[in-house]
Amino acid sequence: MPVALVVTVSPRLPGLLGPAGWTALTAGGTAAALPGAAATAQALRAAGREVADVPDAAAAAALPGEVVVLAAAGEDVPDAPVVDGAPEPPGVRLLDVVAVMDRLRSPGGCPWDAEQTHSSLRGYLLEEAHEAYDAIVDDDPVAMREELGDVLLQVVFHARVAAEAGDGRRFDVDDVAGDLVDKLVRRHPHVFGDAGPRDVAGVEAGWEEIKKAEKQRRSPTEGVSRSQPAAAWGAALVRRAGRAGFPTPEPADLGSASPEELGERLLAVVTAAAQRSWDAEDALREAVRRYAGELDAEARRRTQD
Repeated sequence: MPVALVVTVSPRLPGLLGPAGWTALTAGGTAAALPGAAATAQALRAAGREVADVPDAAAAAALPGEVVVLAAAGEDVPDAPVVDGAPEPPGVRLLDVVAVMDRLRSPGGCPWDAEQTHSSLRGYLLEEAHEAYDAIVDDDPVAMREELGDVLLQVVFHARVAAEAGDGRRFDVDDVAGDLVDKLVRRHPHVFGDAGPRDVAGVEAGWEEIKKAEKQRRSPTEGVSRSQPAAAWGAALVRRAGRAGFPTPEPADLGSASPEELGERLLAVVTAAAQRSWDAEDALREAVRRYAGELDAEARRRTQD
């Protein structure tokens, strides 16, 4: 008898069946699973539903009675009505990323990947972040897609390394994702709580108040990366210090009509410094470091008062 129905399932989420899938399976008849649906068949058998494994569509059609075939999307299926039995949610391909990384780090995987540590990988994290930044600046969606994938790889890689760590240092990718979800929900009470609607300025102010309560930071320097470029480091400190009521350096008279003109002036400063064999980045970094020290000293003074 010809196959009555084909139900597509998710190899990534073998325990997932939507209402249409369950309706098709509980209507009676013989259930048969093509190779791509083997994991779903195993989950159904564990729940008490009989499912036959078949190698191909012809073998499924040869079974007696009405046959419902379970298949993965893209498999060669019998000529029959198709039901999407397990609609996959957005983001499901992230499961594939985790599975691939697990394979790479496991015995029989890649020897290079297996020997990496947080320390050996840290340079790649910065490199990939810079390349993603460049793709965004260039407004290149193809490059953005690739480079953001490389940044995602670093996140999954570090989480997999951490999953193998000893007690007190161990976490995995679900811990990373869980902490992120909790943080996003906690910092958006106007969306997930009862804070009420806010404009952009109100959102930013609320975000800062929540972060302040969470982190219990004593100085504007805490939580600001020191490894970022000196100009970005300094700008972050100035913003934080200003919001917290700490002193900020006296601003210079820019004398520039546009950001482009300012950029040209800064490039001229870099050129003049190079002609004297000075490193403009190092010079600015040292100035920012001194300013950070002043902020820390002011924070200590305020704590003592």
